[in-house]
Amino acid sequence: MNAPEAVRAAVDAAFRDEWGQVVATLIGLTGNWDLAEDCAQDAFAAALATWGRDGVPARPGAWLTTTARHRATDRLRRDATGAAKVRQLAVLERAPIESSAEGIPDERLRLIFTCCHPALPFPARVALTLRTLAGLSTAEIAKAFLTAEPTMAQRLVRAKRKIVEAGIPYRVPPAELLPQRLAAVLAVLYLIFNEGYDEEDGRRALAAEGIHLARTLVRLMPGEPEARGLLALMLLLEARRANRIDDGVLVPLEDQDRSRWDRALIAEGLATLDEALAVRRCGPYQVQAAIAACHATAPDAAATDWPQIAALYAELTRMAPSPVVELNRAVAVAMADGIPAGLALVDELAESGELDGYYLLPATRADLLRRTGRVAEAATFYEEALRLAPTEAERRYLEGRLSEL
Repeated sequence: MNAPEAVRAAVDAAFRDEWGQVVATLIGLTGNWDLAEDCAQDAFAAALATWGRDGVPARPGAWLTTTARHRATDRLRRDATGAAKVRQLAVLERAPIESSAEGIPDERLRLIFTCCHPALPFPARVALTLRTLAGLSTAEIAKAFLTAEPTMAQRLVRAKRKIVEAGIPYRVPPAELLPQRLAAVLAVLYLIFNEGYDEEDGRRALAAEGIHLARTLVRLMPGEPEARGLLALMLLLEARRANRIDDGVLVPLEDQDRSRWDRALIAEGLATLDEALAVRRCGPYQVQAAIAACHATAPDAAATDWPQIAALYAELTRMAPSPVVELNRAVAVAMADGIPAGLALVDELAESGELDGYYLLPATRADLLRRTGRVAEAATFYEEALRLAPTEAERRYLEGRLSEL
C-alpha cells in the first residue's frame, strides 16, 4: 500500500470509529447540529491533507475533534451574528480543548436519546441518529428504510428543525422518561449493527459500534430486559458473521462451518439472553435472540429445532408484525411442517404485494421450489432474485444456485 492509500485507509478507519464522537461532542458544546456535521466533515478532509505530510496522529479521535472544534470556532467568529451563534462561540472559547477532544463516555448515548425524543416521528428518530452518530449518507439511510432518497433528505431536515424549534434538550433523559424512548433507541442500535454486518460495504466498524452502544445501554438501564435482548441478538449474530461470506460469496446458514463460529460470543449471548428472560417481560428483541440461540446451539443444520423456531416467529409476528417477519416464519414453517406449507405462506405474501422489489421473496420461493425438485420454476425465481439482489456476495450466491440447477 503506497502512502496516499495508507492515509486514505487511516482516515476511512477513523471515520468509522470516530465520526459519531466528533459530531456528538460538537453538538454537546454548541447545540448546532448542522455546524457540527459540517465541521466534522471539514476535519476529516483536513486529515486527508495533513496526515500524509505529518503522519497519522497517535490519537486520531482527539486530533479530529480538536480540528473540528477549531473549524467551528473560526466559522462562528466570521459569522457570529444573532444571540444563538454568540452563545455557541462563547461556549467553544471557554471549554477546555483537551476535555472536548477526549469526549465524554456517554456523549454518543446522549446524542441517541436526543434524536429519539418522542416529539420526533419514529422514522425520523432512527434516521437522524444514523446520520449524526454513524455518519451514514442520506442514500444509505434511505436504502435501510426502503425509502426514496429525496424523501429521506426532507425527513432529516424536518427532524433537525423540530429539535431546534421544540427546544429538545441534549441529554440522557431522567430515569422516569427512559422507557418511552427505548423502542426508538433499540431500533437505532440494531440498524447500526446491521449496516456493519455485511463485510462487503466496508462499514464493518458499525457492527462493533452497535454492540458497544448496546453494552452501554445495558449498563445505563440494567433492569430493562429488551436492552439485554438486543445485545444478546447482536452477539449471537456476530458470532457467525465471519462465516457469512466465503471468497466473496454469501454462505447460507445451513452451509456454514459451525466449527468456525465464535464460541465465546455465543456463550456471552446465551448468558445475556438468560438474564433478559429472567425478568419475565418478553419483547421482540428477546424473541429474535431466542431464534438466534436455536441456530447457535444446534450442532449441525439437521439438528436445528425448526418447530421451536416456527413457534418463536409466530410470537414475533404477534408482537411486531411485518412482512419480513412473515417471510422468515414461512421458511421456518417449511422446515418444520413441510415445503408445501411454507410455500403457501410465501404465495400469500407475494399476492399481498408488500414485499415487491425485496429480493429475498423470490429467493426464498426459489429455494423452496428447488428443494421439491421443481427446477424450472426455481430457476425463474432465482433469476428474479438475481436482478434484485443488493450486494455482490448475494448475487454470486444466486448465480451459484442457478448453475447448480
